[in-house]
Amino acid sequence: MAAIKLLRQSVIDLFNYLLPPACALCLARLEPPDPDHFCSVCTEQIPELGKARCPHCALPYPAPENPAHLCKTCLTEKRPLFSGVTAIGRYDGLLREAVHRLKYRGDINLDRPLANLLVRRLRQDKVRATIAIPVPLHASKTRQRGYNQSALLATRIGRRLDIPVATDLLARHRPGLPQQQLAAADRIDNIKGAFALRRPVDGEDILLIDDVMTTGATARECARVLGAGGAASVHLAILARAPLK
Repeated sequence: MAAIKLLRQSVIDLFNYLLPPACALCLARLEPPDPDHFCSVCTEQIPELGKARCPHCALPYPAPENPAHLCKTCLTEKRPLFSGVTAIGRYDGLLREAVHRLKYRGDINLDRPLANLLVRRLRQDKVRATIAIPVPLHASKTRQRGYNQSALLATRIGRRLDIPVATDLLARHRPGLPQQQLAAADRIDNIKGAFALRRPVDGEDILLIDDVMTTGATARECARVLGAGGAASVHLAILARAPLK
């Protein structure tokens, strides 16, 4: 067994020497050669959320001097559907480019460094979960794209946090229109009733994983379904949080 491990590591070292890993964003050579991370230059350019944001849903406020306070949506919620939101950063600049490339251009190698950054944030926030669940795509969208980017991220994150991942537990049975094409009020109606649980989640502390949160309509509908299915809590983990337009 030790000889096999040594041989495997020797092959990896030779491969890295001949074809050194590059940053998935800018293709610069990685030092040290670790494809689980972006290069230091790209990492420093990822826009932070900052302190001016809703402490519950992480909605960034326009003025950086604004203190942290609940946003209008969270203030009007009688019973919050999720316990909190963890995001890598603001949906802008290099982070927006990374999300678009992962989601629309087939750059699935971005899932490793993005998941690693999100795991780092989750650990900083001291998030505890018993299972990771990705926000599902409708079957037609999965066939069209070839993958569900949230499921790719969930698999990576679950492995890093040592928790099980259920990619088929929450299903989207109604396609609806693309959320990004709709106004905030229309997004709620468009997504209502679109998700269903395939089995109960009694007592589970769920880590719900998605790429971007804008109005939060999709996340709230998923959290509502999970809560109705018995979840003890739902914490949302996203790559980027977008400000309201």
